[in-house]
Amino acid sequence: MASIHKFWVFSLALLLLASPLLQVARCQSVADDVVETTEESSDIGIVGDDAQDFGDGTLSSAPGIDTISVFPKNSARLITAGEDSELLVGVKNDGDSSLNVIAIKASIHLPFDHRLLVQNLTAQGFNNGSVPASAQATFPYIFAVSKFLQPGNFDLVGTIIYEIDDQPFQSTFFNGTIEVAEAGGFLSMESVFLVTLGAALLVLLGLWIHGQIQHLSKKTKRAPKVEVGTRSTDASTDEWLQGTAYAQSLSSKSKKKK
Repeated sequence: MASIHKFWVFSLALLLLASPLLQVARCQSVADDVVETTEESSDIGIVGDDAQDFGDGTLSSAPGIDTISVFPKNSARLITAGEDSELLVGVKNDGDSSLNVIAIKASIHLPFDHRLLVQNLTAQGFNNGSVPASAQATFPYIFAVSKFLQPGNFDLVGTIIYEIDDQPFQSTFFNGTIEVAEAGGFLSMESVFLVTLGAALLVLLGLWIHGQIQHLSKKTKRAPKVEVGTRSTDASTDEWLQGTAYAQSLSSKSKKKK
């Protein structure tokens, strides 16, 4: 029994030691995937013949241009890793000249520090995205976060780039938190570890309960037996009590019963 208990304790300790190693390996795969996505994002999702440069992020917004965005049928902003998500971007032109939408791009950052870039998302370009003065239009933006991205909360920053009178501008249409969920269908390393850990804890609990029951049963078997019987009166004690008040009271009680 003791050897079995030691074996399960050793197994549990091994699982606990292996958990950080699994997490490090998963984080390394996420970092590698982010680098690949950043390098390849410049030529994906372009509605045109050739790749284009959409600016370095230092452009300012034009006066009289308002933007708004919405996740259709996804008000919770729950994004499944590795799957396409849709974001609608509305542009309202209250200026004097028409504008031409060039592209929409977005990136994912850590919530506590936007300088820490997690992933550059696909840039979506437009060839005919004209919005006349005193008009408004809606543009779809389809993106997908890396399937290796760790589930949790991240900040999404979305930017729309446009031109007015051949001068480039950009406006941030979304800067908020999204929740990234793990894609279903396959068990993750964390899920397998948690299931294994839970099974090990249940086995240890069962062994402990079994040991306690056996210990209590052994105590019950070793308990001394107590015999309960009639009490006999010693003759010498009766002789010693003769002539006392106690003996006389006993004699009178016996006579009354007769």
